[in-house]
Amino acid sequence: MNPDITQSRQGGPVIQFSIFADNKVGRLNDLTMLLASNDLHILALCSLDTTDSSIVRMVVNYPEQARELFAKHGYTSNEANVIAVEIDSEEYLRQVTCALVQAEINIHYIYPFVMRPHGKTGLVIRLEDNELARDVLTRNQVRVLTQADIAR
Repeated sequence: MNPDITQSRQGGPVIQFSIFADNKVGRLNDLTMLLASNDLHILALCSLDTTDSSIVRMVVNYPEQARELFAKHGYTSNEANVIAVEIDSEEYLRQVTCALVQAEINIHYIYPFVMRPHGKTGLVIRLEDNELARDVLTRNQVRVLTQADIAR
């Protein structure tokens, strides 16, 4: 077994891909079909576009395999460690944002998971200080997810 996959399953950080793509019809479909045909699941998704290009941010269940696929098929991408949290309701969202603002941690961007097990949802959060945020959120009874928590 690939040692990177073993590390992710043991609770490594959640990895987000930012894929740079031409802003043309079907590009997102091509990307989702590529992942699906290789039994990889998109768990969180956000797309930002300009006139001629777009950035697709996503979290998948097995980033090591996705990384290889993106390279093999010519997708330009960057990776970033992000914080993923589980929330049950809008109240949990307020708990997350309140804890971060009290610790003066800036949120660069945030987007939801497409799906999570057991009727719970989650948020992907890009922050200026992941380690401090993980500590602050945990102390405030927010469940911070690892890559192993989100893998299927």
